[in-house]
Amino acid sequence: MTLFWIVLTGLLLAALLLLLTAGWRGDRQPPVDRDTLNKMFYQQRLNELEQDEAQGVIAARQPMVQELQQTLLTDIPSSSLCTPARPLSRWVLLPGALLLVVVSLGCYLKTGDLSGLIVWHQVQDDYPALRARLLDPQAQSLTPEELARLGLGLRTALQQDGSKLHDWLMLGRIGMVLNNRDTAVEAFQRALQLAPNNEEVKLSYAEVLTRSSDPQDNREAQAMLNVMQQQDPANMRLLSLIAFNAFQQQEYTQAINAWQTMLRQLPASDPRTEQVQRSIQQAKTAAGLQTSQLSLTITLADAVEKMLPPDGVMYISVSDGVSPVPVAVKKLPLSHFPLSLTLDDSNAMMPERLLSALHQVKVRVRIARDGSATPRPGDWFGESALTPFDGHQHLAVEINQQQP
Repeated sequence: MTLFWIVLTGLLLAALLLLLTAGWRGDRQPPVDRDTLNKMFYQQRLNELEQDEAQGVIAARQPMVQELQQTLLTDIPSSSLCTPARPLSRWVLLPGALLLVVVSLGCYLKTGDLSGLIVWHQVQDDYPALRARLLDPQAQSLTPEELARLGLGLRTALQQDGSKLHDWLMLGRIGMVLNNRDTAVEAFQRALQLAPNNEEVKLSYAEVLTRSSDPQDNREAQAMLNVMQQQDPANMRLLSLIAFNAFQQQEYTQAINAWQTMLRQLPASDPRTEQVQRSIQQAKTAAGLQTSQLSLTITLADAVEKMLPPDGVMYISVSDGVSPVPVAVKKLPLSHFPLSLTLDDSNAMMPERLLSALHQVKVRVRIARDGSATPRPGDWFGESALTPFDGHQHLAVEINQQQP
């Protein structure tokens, strides 16, 4: 920072010195008036006439001299015009010098992003501490803003020494966490140049391309992953990326095969098993291969039938009996009862939580008098028992209770 201001001050002083030097020299030049110029021209012309007479070019010089004198007399300026101009004071340069300083500093402050420069220098000062926190598993996690500052400091360090593979990997991962695709891609490309056979680098680069919303990136990732699969077909991370990339490109059969390969390798107690199973069900649903559905028959108790609100709305929710958040929800206007209908994965609230992935279900049917999705006192509802679900269950629910 100090060096920058020294250079800036030096350039400004050089410009001021140039301005003052030019003005000082110009101020010292003696004024040249019209009378002086006429005399100079007259004397020069006399010398030429003498040379012409000596060479025999003219026969009589005196008439020409008289004519020249007459011309000089008629071109003598009046006294008002002969007054010599008063030279300007050297202090006139001071406003110009001040204007130069103000304009130069103003232009820099307007276009030079001084605040960004100050932040950059602050990042450079904080970079060692942020890097140490990131590498310390016991330290507090960095916030997204701190990660962005660390990424800026890391990028600056890599511009000075771009041969550090670990630092390029770190910058790429920071770009992934911050969802900065360009930073991550550039970092992993540089890492690949340093270590073209490093499996970790190739997997990280393929993951960035897989997460990208650009179909061209997805296709490039697929080509990389297919080559890597031939070399290491049992790599779990590789299989996960292949499945996700295939799902992104709507290659559902390939995605299902990759996830099923993962299931065969995962221990039964592995927490990833449930997530992989849900992903398989989701892919089957998207491919139209899912036939799981829940059949319902809804009836009303006699007391409820007499008290149905004319503008009521019926909400049907299906849960797994463990989490209070429904897996599937359906909203219907009131109609004739008994009512028969089916629910499937198209009624899922979230793509990652599908009805077909459940092993047990519990159904709740509620009639909202004012149409609100939130239960209100006085709403009538009915619930089923927690029932095992194999994909083809039929449940009957009677609406016979009132919300307290």
